[in-house]
Amino acid sequence: MIVRIPFEGQFALAEDAVDRLNELDNAAVAAVEAADEEALRAHLRAIHDYIVAEGTPVDPGDLVVSDVIMPPPDATLEEARADFTGDGLIPG
Repeated sequence: MIVRIPFEGQFALAEDAVDRLNELDNAAVAAVEAADEEALRAHLRAIHDYIVAEGTPVDPGDLVVSDVIMPPPDATLEEARADFTGDGLIPG
């Protein structure tokens, strides 16, 4: 899976890392559904940190389509509602 973090680049995540990313994504969905902006921001930061820690940076010269584009870690509830509904960013 290729994830783009705006202003930081793209990261390739191994298939076994996607399950944990999906768990973090589901927590962000729950925070949006609960209208808990503080929890949402904590989950967005955790998602960001996980992607950077577990992902392999994609060479900026490589043209690769992103499977997911992360919202900014300071996204508001209103901004996040478009991304974190239903399955969230990560289907499944």
